Amino acid sequence: MSKEENLQCSFCGRKKSETDLLIAGLDAHICDKCIEQAYGIVQEEIAEAKTSGLSSDLTLKKPKEIKAFLDEYIIGQDETKKAMSVAVYNHYKRLLQAVDDNNDVEIEKSNIVLVGETGTGKTLVARTIAKMLNVPFSIVDATVLTQAGYVGEDVESILSRLLQAADYDVDKAEKGIVFIDEIDKIARKGDNPSITRDVSGEGVQQALLKLLEGAVVNVAPKGGRKHPEQKFIEVNTKDILFIAGGAFSGIDRVISKRLNMQAVGYSASIDEDKIDESNLLQYIIPSDLKNFGLIPEIIGRLPVLSHMNPLDAKTLRAILTEPKNSIIKQYAKLFAMDGVEFSVTEEALQFIVEKAIEYKLGARGLRSLCEAILTEAMFELPSTDEKEFIVDKAYAEAKITKNALTKLKAAS
Repeated sequence: MSKEENLQCSFCGRKKSETDLLIAGLDAHICDKCIEQAYGIVQEEIAEAKTSGLSSDLTLKKPKEIKAFLDEYIIGQDETKKAMSVAVYNHYKRLLQAVDDNNDVEIEKSNIVLVGETGTGKTLVARTIAKMLNVPFSIVDATVLTQAGYVGEDVESILSRLLQAADYDVDKAEKGIVFIDEIDKIARKGDNPSITRDVSGEGVQQALLKLLEGAVVNVAPKGGRKHPEQKFIEVNTKDILFIAGGAFSGIDRVISKRLNMQAVGYSASIDEDKIDESNLLQYIIPSDLKNFGLIPEIIGRLPVLSHMNPLDAKTLRAILTEPKNSIIKQYAKLFAMDGVEFSVTEEALQFIVEKAIEYKLGARGLRSLCEAILTEAMFELPSTDEKEFIVDKAYAEAKITKNALTKLKAAS
């Protein structure tokens, strides 16, 4: 018996004579039947991955794990973080639902609307969740959108930004997250009949309906307006999670009016129904959005409604130093790159917080104040041999006063 006839498949043990083809490797052999079987297993795995709806690089965690991750970057806002964690978890769990012809229960998408004052962290919550899940994420501004045919951007341009974030991988983009900012700016301008069209208000809301619910949309790859000779990419929005955010300035009056109406009557208990007038947003319900100017159809497609609490002094103080990506840590890293050890005294931090409350700009106000205080130091120190820089209250006060006086002189 020749040496060649002794050869056998290293996987199934078949002799060369029992196979049609035996492929030799460095230290092993494989027959044609094992190759066919392996190919079948690979095809099944690929098909299963496609039907599951989740890409291999998407990281899905339980709601408590999502909230714990958000806690590292965002101070406070516990109710919103819980609502967002559950909504996002359920959305991606929905994509994991196996396709079963006998199962008539189909889980529908739960888009989210966040209501909160400027600088309370609406965009930060959405961006942090996208970062954790490792999915494409885009932020779009609703104020530039108009009805088709008018100057401005078509609603479909929302998806062109998502495609760009996904490097034009359509499958990846179709499982991404879109944050629509300033959703309150497309509110209906009023019920009074007018000779002018509401091209950036109710018309845009109606155009958004098909995107929010789920439809196959023709998207211009580079955004902008559509024209007949343009090439389009088809994107199915069925599995895209939409998060809408807005300040809804003045909605507290709508809430107050509704709460006052409810409190009238002999049965109303002042003790049981005590209203926190400093944070009326916590009592928001979908009908308040309708009274503000959003159409009922769009409210129905944004079923998860949550609010952002206004930032008090304690929260603002924590935002300065506690999060993983806190403002003070960012400046410390910038100074460290120039070999300077940077620190801020507690009194200076409290002064920054007091000024931020005075300006009423939320967390953004903190960064503006820090820039005003530190700009001169960031200009001077890289050119010196200084190795330490401590900001105390006197230094912070002097820089804020000098900054304000400079702007006052420039305006006069």
